[in-house]
Amino acid sequence: MTTPIAKVGVISIGDMGMGIAKLLIANGFSVATNCKGRSNDTIERAKGAQVEIYKSDEHLAEACDIIFSVVPPRDAAATAQRIVDAVTGPFRRSEPLYFADLNAMAPSTTKTIAALFEQTRGQVRFIDGAIIGHPPTPKPGTDASGSSTTEWSVPSIPTSGSYVISEIPGYGEKLSAVLNVRHVSNEIGAASGLKMCFASLTKGFTSLAIQSFTTAKRMGVLDELQSELQGLVPAHWKAAERGVIGMAPKAYRWVKEMEEIALTFDEEGGFPQDLFQGVAKVYRAVAEDTVLGEEKIGKRKRGTDVNDMAAAMAEGLENKKKKND
Repeated sequence: MTTPIAKVGVISIGDMGMGIAKLLIANGFSVATNCKGRSNDTIERAKGAQVEIYKSDEHLAEACDIIFSVVPPRDAAATAQRIVDAVTGPFRRSEPLYFADLNAMAPSTTKTIAALFEQTRGQVRFIDGAIIGHPPTPKPGTDASGSSTTEWSVPSIPTSGSYVISEIPGYGEKLSAVLNVRHVSNEIGAASGLKMCFASLTKGFTSLAIQSFTTAKRMGVLDELQSELQGLVPAHWKAAERGVIGMAPKAYRWVKEMEEIALTFDEEGGFPQDLFQGVAKVYRAVAEDTVLGEEKIGKRKRGTDVNDMAAAMAEGLENKKKKND
């Protein structure tokens, strides 16, 4: 049996975390997680992907060389604190643990989280990171078994701060290459800020499309709107269609992300927070006021085309209005 290159912790094993885990395992790394509080489906998927499951954060932090935090933005600080608590417990590591926070957060939020690790007295080395793109997946037409010959579509992972993944002795160069990591700055907050600026253009556009399509549906002109978009700005139409169809299972995550973008544009760009606080409200409406908020990745029922997305939004908003009247 081949000895793993290194043991990588992934918190948590959701859609993105699972994609990263499978990619790493296919390239000779061992992957571990702590599934405390996760569903049985998630636990079984992790086991099926050969992800090791530890019963506590203490065991995870002791066993791993590096941990990637891939959680909803609202859970980022609590996840970091869990690892701080784990390594300041009864046992001590002989070598530093690297902790890469890959969550969608404002630079100021990231700096606050980085400061938590000062409690570890050097046992944990913090890396500011982000994920730009979709979860890793085998490319169509290649060996999809997850073997070493499989070709993968991989997102971009920019990082920043004092520590560079590719420079970690022993496994860093390989890990950086497999995950498509690029170090963009020595300043904590730079990678997070880059993610915020990128996401504002993609998820911000999708929120506009949700509002446009839903309003057109309620006015009875959605078919005409689609026809105009397809004829005059086909690239915009394709992006809008793809965005509104894919967003439903992730809308609850994006509420906090949009609030973090609003904070970034305020603190770093000097702009009012109103615009992206409004975008956050759009995704909150999707998640909390419509049946679209019940959608799960891989188990889609509603919102799988533009018309049904708009219909579900219109139904939810109308029901909310009636309740409030």
